[in-house]
Amino acid sequence: MQQRPKPSFGGGNNRGRNPNFRREQQQEHRTNRMIRVPEVRLVGDNIEVGIYKTDEALRIAEDMGLDLVEISPNAVPPVCRIIDYNKFLYEKKKKEKEMKAKAHKSEVKEIRFTPNTDDHDFDFKAKHAESFLKDGNKVKTYVQFKGRAIMFKERGELILLKFAERLAEVGSLESMPTMEGKRMIAIFAPKASKKKEKEPKEPREPKASPSEKESE
Repeated sequence: MQQRPKPSFGGGNNRGRNPNFRREQQQEHRTNRMIRVPEVRLVGDNIEVGIYKTDEALRIAEDMGLDLVEISPNAVPPVCRIIDYNKFLYEKKKKEKEMKAKAHKSEVKEIRFTPNTDDHDFDFKAKHAESFLKDGNKVKTYVQFKGRAIMFKERGELILLKFAERLAEVGSLESMPTMEGKRMIAIFAPKASKKKEKEPKEPREPKASPSEKESE
């Protein structure tokens, strides 16, 4: 007596039988035969933009020797592009790497003064602060008071306000100097760089008309 095949209790889960399942899970985009919707919207170069049956879109991609790549799966219908998928991924990663390299992580640099800071030291620290601000960093400046020096808080405030005046072109004072324990603190934020304004052109003298030349 021939035995009946045992029923599968896996439901709709084809993980064990579908060799492409693991690949589909790993890929960032669905490509080619992984795209199982009835129709897609094609966009891109060298293609007539519009809605196509998925089989037709696949045929066009195959004829061009390229891949059908689903780039907007949530659109109705999903948006696909016919491209070389490996090249597409390479360009995408390259752009992400460039953007990451350009992204500047802002830091907070500290500069310390005392109530008796002399002009030479002040100028030296101001140049450092200007460099930090131009690089896009914030600058936390403070005057440290020790012992009886706390009696001369107005000196600290004068130093910080003078510092703010010195840094006015590259940084802005976030708030007025404030006391925190035995420190008077001021924080400077970098100013956005302004593009040089074009110098206004000198107005040209109007050319004399033929009648005016004759009258001369």
